[in-house]
Amino acid sequence: MLSSVEICAGAGGQALGLEQAGFTHSALVEIDPASCATLRLNRPQWEVFQQDLLEFDGRPYKGVDLLAGGLPCPPFSVAGKQLGAKDERNLFPVALRLVDEIRPRAVMIENVRGFLDAVFEDYRLYLKKQLEKLGYHTEWRLLNASEFGVPQLRPRVVIVALRKEIADGFDWPQVAAHNPRTVGETLFDLMAANGWQGAKAWRSRADEIAPL
Repeated sequence: MLSSVEICAGAGGQALGLEQAGFTHSALVEIDPASCATLRLNRPQWEVFQQDLLEFDGRPYKGVDLLAGGLPCPPFSVAGKQLGAKDERNLFPVALRLVDEIRPRAVMIENVRGFLDAVFEDYRLYLKKQLEKLGYHTEWRLLNASEFGVPQLRPRVVIVALRKEIADGFDWPQVAAHNPRTVGETLFDLMAANGWQGAKAWRSRADEIAPL
């Protein structure tokens, strides 16, 4: 069984995906009370820490297989001022500290598409250099949820850093060759489960809608 520490865990979307991929979560860190309550309700066995990530000590989790999380997006989002490293909400420095403390076999960080903008090229290279110093080979790609069977247009940058001795064993996932499922196809069984008579008509209408 693979082990992980999840930072900026939110309500657990990524954590649930990692669980399905075979990971056991040693710790989940989230500052929002409602999100923490959701995590504890859905997975009482998870160790959830409701606290500022700045205050989280990664040393007790030294050697887990994966450090993962979705760091705050506003510093790099085109919807904001794109202050990057100058934004007080930028938690990449904290993530680097935790990588140093935990020394996981792999790191996976998710962020917005704006992270790849030209204005952040120097910062991307800086992060890659810092991870290189810690013994990691780092790559990133822009992936879209709709390319993996989710009826949603959600492009996200995924940053993957692996210990150099295992980096050759990683391959990026293959994009689905077929059209993504529609909202109607995805939700029809759930909507019809309780005998809702309008489910068939709703599905017909929803099938006309492109992925969200």
